[in-house]
Amino acid sequence: MSKDLFIHAAEVAEALGISRPYAYKLVRELNKELEEKGFLTISGKVSRRYFEERIYGMQTSNKEELDASV
Repeated sequence: MSKDLFIHAAEVAEALGISRPYAYKLVRELNKELEEKGFLTISGKVSRRYFEERIYGMQTSNKEELDASV
């Protein structure tokens, strides 16, 4: 995965092994959560950091430590 600020729905589908329509649904749900917290969002994309926190349950710094240990 690249280190872009945002992750696209197509990349979400690939990362999670799900269909593209379901990935768009997840992105919409995550963006709705961010909007409720007062953040601006972009349709079809979600913050990579927020995606990793919500899906994998870890912060980016913890993920980098995990990647380094593999």
